[in-house]
Amino acid sequence: MNINAVKSAYRRYAHIYDFVFGPVFHPGRKQVVEALDCRPGMRVLEVGVGTGLSLPLYPDYVQVSGIDISREMLAKATRRVERFGLSNVEAVLEMDAEQMQFPDNSFDKVVAMYVVSVVPNPERLIDEMRRVCKPDGDIYIVNHFRSEHPLLERSERLLSPLSAFAGFRTDMDLDDLVAETELDVVDSRSVNLFGYWKVLRCRNTPRESLVA
Repeated sequence: MNINAVKSAYRRYAHIYDFVFGPVFHPGRKQVVEALDCRPGMRVLEVGVGTGLSLPLYPDYVQVSGIDISREMLAKATRRVERFGLSNVEAVLEMDAEQMQFPDNSFDKVVAMYVVSVVPNPERLIDEMRRVCKPDGDIYIVNHFRSEHPLLERSERLLSPLSAFAGFRTDMDLDDLVAETELDVVDSRSVNLFGYWKVLRCRNTPRESLVA
């Protein structure tokens, strides 16, 4: 996986993304936004906002920003914000999630929907999400992780060499991700078709606190 492969893949997906992936991933988007339990005045960052399918789901009393690496996907997100009159969306910005341009502690909640298996360096992504999230804020991750079913797991491994073309990893392991990033996972739930994806709620606990 590298940033150019990701950009190329989502350039191809931009025109069909809503039709192909919209309905399949919608339950996960809806569940995360509801789980955020946002209060008026909170600021939320959605990493990998894509075409902005989730933006109309946020309550109008929270301020939402979205970032993505694909300008083609962001063009559709911008049109969606205008079409729905989403005045609570502060901005949708082209930005590398591994090198965000926001100050520390900018957001009350940070959400990554279907992104962790897309970026070249997941650990760097998680570190950046921690940095821009307020201390003891919430980080939410929705993603597919390697199946525990032997046949599915084997299929995912076989498809792994196609990751660069597909634009995402097929065999990301949840336990490895948690161990490498020291995520403080407080809740994990299955979501979407056949429960094939997971929603993780993580407390933004500094790494040194976890070690202590």
